Amino acid sequence: MSTAVLESPAAPAAVSAPARVGQSRRWLGLFAILAATIMNLLDTTVVNVGAPAIQASLGGSYTSLQWVAASYTLALAVGLLTGGRLGDMFGRRRVLLVGVVGFVAASLLCAVAWSPESLIVARVVQGLFAAIMIPQGFGLIRDLFPPQEIGKAFGAFGPIIGFATILGPVVAGALIDADFFGTGWRMVFLINLPLGLFALLAGRAALPVSSGAQAGSRLDVTGALTAAVGMVLLVFPLVRGRELGWPLWTLLMIAAAVPVFVAFAVRQIRRAGSGRNPLVELAVFTRRSYASGVLFVIVFFGAIAGFSLAVGMFLQLVLGYSPMKASLTMAAWAVGAFLGSGFGSTMMHRLGRRILHIGLALMLAGTAALYVVFQLDSVGVRSMLAPLLLYGIGMGMIFVPLFDVIMGEVRDHEVGSAAGILESLQQLGAALGVAILGTVFFGNLSVGVERVTLIALALTAVTFGLGFLLPRKARG
Repeated sequence: MSTAVLESPAAPAAVSAPARVGQSRRWLGLFAILAATIMNLLDTTVVNVGAPAIQASLGGSYTSLQWVAASYTLALAVGLLTGGRLGDMFGRRRVLLVGVVGFVAASLLCAVAWSPESLIVARVVQGLFAAIMIPQGFGLIRDLFPPQEIGKAFGAFGPIIGFATILGPVVAGALIDADFFGTGWRMVFLINLPLGLFALLAGRAALPVSSGAQAGSRLDVTGALTAAVGMVLLVFPLVRGRELGWPLWTLLMIAAAVPVFVAFAVRQIRRAGSGRNPLVELAVFTRRSYASGVLFVIVFFGAIAGFSLAVGMFLQLVLGYSPMKASLTMAAWAVGAFLGSGFGSTMMHRLGRRILHIGLALMLAGTAALYVVFQLDSVGVRSMLAPLLLYGIGMGMIFVPLFDVIMGEVRDHEVGSAAGILESLQQLGAALGVAILGTVFFGNLSVGVERVTLIALALTAVTFGLGFLLPRKARG
């Protein structure tokens, strides 16, 4: 499971508002943004459904399957550090459309991949263009709609994204099983072509043109590359280590990530001190509540990404389910997330961080119930329905309020940077979850899902404890 990566709605607009467009064009522009967002949602979950078919077609090891998933989220994490800033520099409409074109081109490369390595490279390109495309969404909605209609726009945005989250894996499974024109798993990437074409044409026709408020400012390319090197040093050996028997160089790479991240932090502090725009405002880490929230995000999304990958692979590789049957089995998870997100969005300001603990308690109960199902060897659609639904409801209750709770004590001028950091670390956490929990699962397929379930249970318990360090109230 993954959430859409979007600019925080609490973040102040970074560009001056352009001239408003007509009523009908506003909604056409909104649907262009939705199409771009849906493409990202589809491609964050595709491996959970399509990995066995991809391996049967292209060959490769289980490690390559991990990389097909982790490469996208890792590239997305790296790119998000600069994606939002590009919109500020060159205008959100222009940057979103460039991102759409690049994402569609990368999707075509994924569809014609001839080897696991070529698919992984194409997935990296996809993730980088997604990082350019997605952060422009909420800012463009603010540019499209006057203040009195913003609520209607976001009110329509949420349910559509929710339904896309539910239908995405099911549609992916149906496309693979249907095998249109012999395309098999490749159609999961080809579906992005009509979606991207609509986003491009509708975006050109309806999205407002604006100049970036930071036009002329210089991007910290060195800082972005330093962060990328640190993330790769951390994730690469975690994915490759199991297959190679954990040679010394894998441990040295993990250790080397620490000084690289320190160098990145020092560079950001110096840029801020000299009056230049840093990629991230590190001052927010001086608040215990925000620093705890960062750890919460990494652990929480790591557990979800790794756990969902393991369950999806277990259903197909161990139980022999077809992609469609596996998708329908896990649809209860997505339905629960949709229902839970509705409750979380309406109750977050009344309950504050308590909504996170309620959601985490439901996730713990669902995970424990799944472990019992796996232990009793009674796995089936019916036996997994209630635990997955319960887990999904709890997860959904957390998705909407999480960032607003974490940023409850962040100052107004730091909100944009704080949200960007959380979005990037959300994807880094997902990549780490796929690397670590995927390694545990593929290490022994017969008992891997049980071990991953126990680890996911422990990680969820850790986030439950971290929740007490977060602000009591969500940001207004």
